[in-house]
Order: sequence, then structure tokens, then C-alpha cells
Amino acid sequence: MKRTITDLVKLKGKRVLLRVDFNVPLDDAGKVMDDTRIVKEVPTIKYLSDKGAKVIILSHLGRPNGEYDVRKSLWPAALELAKNLPKCNVSFCNKVIGKEVDDRIAAMKDGDILLLENVRFHKEEEECDMKFARKLARMGDIFVDDAFAVAHRQHASNFGVARILPNAIGFLMEKELTSLAQIFEAPKRPLVAIVGGAKVESKVKILDKFVDKADVICIGGAMAYTFMKALGKPVGMSLVFDDNLDEAKDILLRAHAAGKRVLLPVDHVCIRKSAPSRVFVTSNLTGDMVGYDIGPKTIKMFTDEIKSAGEVFWNGTMGLYELDAYRQGTHEIALAMASTKAHTSVGGGDTVAMINLYRLGNKINYISTGGGAALQYLEGGSLPAVEVIQEKIK
Repeated sequence: MKRTITDLVKLKGKRVLLRVDFNVPLDDAGKVMDDTRIVKEVPTIKYLSDKGAKVIILSHLGRPNGEYDVRKSLWPAALELAKNLPKCNVSFCNKVIGKEVDDRIAAMKDGDILLLENVRFHKEEEECDMKFARKLARMGDIFVDDAFAVAHRQHASNFGVARILPNAIGFLMEKELTSLAQIFEAPKRPLVAIVGGAKVESKVKILDKFVDKADVICIGGAMAYTFMKALGKPVGMSLVFDDNLDEAKDILLRAHAAGKRVLLPVDHVCIRKSAPSRVFVTSNLTGDMVGYDIGPKTIKMFTDEIKSAGEVFWNGTMGLYELDAYRQGTHEIALAMASTKAHTSVGGGDTVAMINLYRLGNKINYISTGGGAALQYLEGGSLPAVEVIQEKIK
């Protein structure tokens, strides 16, 4: 069990270097479009502030490739954070390291909160340059990692700093790890996995795991066509990853041998390449047909499983959700997740975005803030930024 912030004593007056994930979407005017990740971080920040710590926050936003980019500044995130912590003194510094930062930290009072600029403006961050990590570490007395979304990354501001300072995980990281562990270690039965998205390659390991742990696996999205082709079913000209056909066959064979049910789409919302403006539903993809979403029969089949489940995990959209014509499958799965009596968990950036779009987040038991990290953790892989955190003293 990793040490958490409640295990830390005498926080008053201490400089706590806190790594969070404020990688939030911004509109063209630089306004935060979805503040979910900021809101979820409030309990940890408020706890540290209330204990009298000087909270110095590190985060990234986007992929600026080691160069300053005003469009990826964390200034808008600082404004949102201040709105969510109206009784706290929240400020922003447009630097990550250097004299200006040092002066700002020296002027902080107990309970103050200072958000620093995007750590990825320094190329040394993603290289996990230990010289850069030491410069970051010098700003704090204690390091707290609450950025689960990048826990699978070995970067200077999480893995590097944790190797230098006394450390712990925050409330959000703790909740993520505990909730994900429940899915495989103590799920309510039956456990239903809804897996979608486009690339089979990115989901092979998690599907392998679900073959062992889940009772039912529902596969949607473009990746379903690779599995359909593996079974010899017609897919028309739908997207297929031929390099993953053998892996798809193996997953299907193992599931069958283990007595697990794997459900694939039985109808599709599609077009013909020769007539792309006409969208229609078919149960048989032939010729130049291209499937872009699951059809009504498949929606009912999947949602019936969700309704009768004890536990449901969903990762991956059911179609080309960016276009309204192919969003219905994802929408209906989201509604079913919100209305079922089962314990529900959702992971993956696109999937979480759809839940938030439909304003259903408060009806889902657990929403992961980290897509790649959640999948890697469920796959049984180690998370470098978690492994480096000190163990709780028994």
C-alpha cells in the first residue's frame, strides 16, 4: 500500500510540490471547455492548503514538444482552479523554474496555492532528465503525486522528483488505484466489459485480461470489424487491422474455451463508398459498405447486458462519434451506464468526453481521469510514477 497524504504529518509551513493533471481542453479563446480534471483535484489541494502547506502545483497541458506555446499555457486552468477554491489564495506563475519562481515561492504564506507553467515547455520533462528533476525538487520539501493520467509515464515531474523527495499519493490517485483494482479483484457479478474504439492493437492486452476476468465482453467501434473478419463474417470495406487478425482469433478462441460470451455487432450504421451521403442500417456489410456505428439491434443487445450486470467497465466509443450521424451507439451505451443498478466504471479520454457531453458523470460510479494509465494498470503492467512512491509504514 502506497503512502497517502493522510499519512503525512506536520504539513504546516511545508512546501508541498504537487503533481496534478490539468491537461484540460481549451477553446479558441483559451477558455477551459471541460473542468472535470480540475474539479477532481480540489479535495487534495484543499486538504493540503487547510493543513497549512504551501502548495506548489506542477502540471502539463498538451504536447508543446519542449517549446513555449501560449495556446498551451496553464493560465486558464489557474483561473478555473481559483473559481473552485474561492476561499483559498490561488495564484499563477508563468515560469516553471528560475529566480522568478523561487521569489514567488519564498513569498508564499501557509495555505497559499501557486500553479506553475506547463512543465512540458521544457524538453527535459518528458526525457526524465534528472538535472531538471532536481531543479524541480529543490522547490519543495515533500512531493505528492496526484496525476494518475500520466502515472504510466516516466517523466521528470513525477518519477524523477519522487526519487528525490519524501513522497505520497493524493486522494485522486488513491481513488483511481482502488477503484480499478476492484474491477478485477472483487467485481460484482456478472462483470461486463464494453470495449470499443478503433485500434485493436491498443486493446489486445486488456481484452486478454477480460477473457480471464469478465463474464461478458461486448466489442464495438471500428475494432469490431477486425474481430468479425477473424470469424469469417463479411465487413464490406470497413476498417480492419489485418496485422491483428491472429490476435483477434486467439482472444475469441480463448473466450469460447473459457465459457465466456463475446458479443459482436449484429447490425451497423453505414454508408456505401459509392454513395457516401446516404446513411443506412444493415445487418450484412457487403461490397463497398463501410460501418461507422453499431445499429439498433446491437445497441439493445449491449444495453441489455449492462442492465443485467453487477459490474460494468466501459472503454472506447461505439462509432465515429465525432460525427452526429454515428454517435447514437455511444449515446445509448452512456445512457444505459447511467441508468443501470450495476457498479459502473468508465475509462478512456473519448469515452469520458462523451459521458461529460451528455452530462451523465454524476450517474457513473467511477470515471477514470487516465485512459492510457488505466488500461496499463488493468493489463497488469506497472505504473512507474506509482512504483516509485514510498510504501505506507505499517
